[in-house]
Amino acid sequence: MNHSIRMEKLSYSIGGRTILQDFDLTVAKGVNRTILGVSGSGKTTILKLLLGLLSPDSGNVFIGDKCITGLHEAEYRDIRKCIAIVFQGGALFDSMTVGENVGYRLFEEGELPQGEIEDIVREKLGFVGIEGSIDLYPAELSGGMKKRVAIARALAANPDYIFFDEPTTGLDPIGVYNICNLMQRLQKEGKTTLMVTHDLATAFATSDRLTFLHRSRMIFDGTEEEIKASGVREIREFLAPTTESLFV
Repeated sequence: MNHSIRMEKLSYSIGGRTILQDFDLTVAKGVNRTILGVSGSGKTTILKLLLGLLSPDSGNVFIGDKCITGLHEAEYRDIRKCIAIVFQGGALFDSMTVGENVGYRLFEEGELPQGEIEDIVREKLGFVGIEGSIDLYPAELSGGMKKRVAIARALAANPDYIFFDEPTTGLDPIGVYNICNLMQRLQKEGKTTLMVTHDLATAFATSDRLTFLHRSRMIFDGTEEEIKASGVREIREFLAPTTESLFV
């Protein structure tokens, strides 16, 4: 089986506005990638297209050897099991405890006994360092703790790929350090991560390859060293904005 996730010649628009045009992306297993771009450049849209939450105007999305474009939700459910996502706001259920949030997907699938699910929940909360918060509710947590709970929930189903949507937005420096450290630990354990962000420090700390999105298209794909040496004006302005920046 092909162990990559791919987007081929993908185009997507909404309300007459082009978000992506002829966009190609490959997320190979074992390669940790970040998609960079200014706010509103379409980064989160890419994740939603990969998850089958949006349908492209043209082009195809592949999970392994399976083209998911146009599949009904029921058909995609099993394919999606190899992927988990950590949303920007954490997207925890306020009415559930931390433990119930982390085990939610496993309880819903109903394939494991309750005792085994509870063991997995405690293990994943231990991995992110907040096992003592299992009986708390999201309202009792800091922003950084919510992000860690969201990561534990993503890990509970043992996915091959984990997507991160702006995982360090709104966190203080300690929170950012903790999330970067967790991502690095996941990568050492063989998880493949795809992150969308405009946070350069987080991207450089956690990524093997970087993709830069500008005006609906990919204008760069390469390593940290290569992007820092890029002569492309839009990339130079993004890395080191000036008073004459294109994005001011």
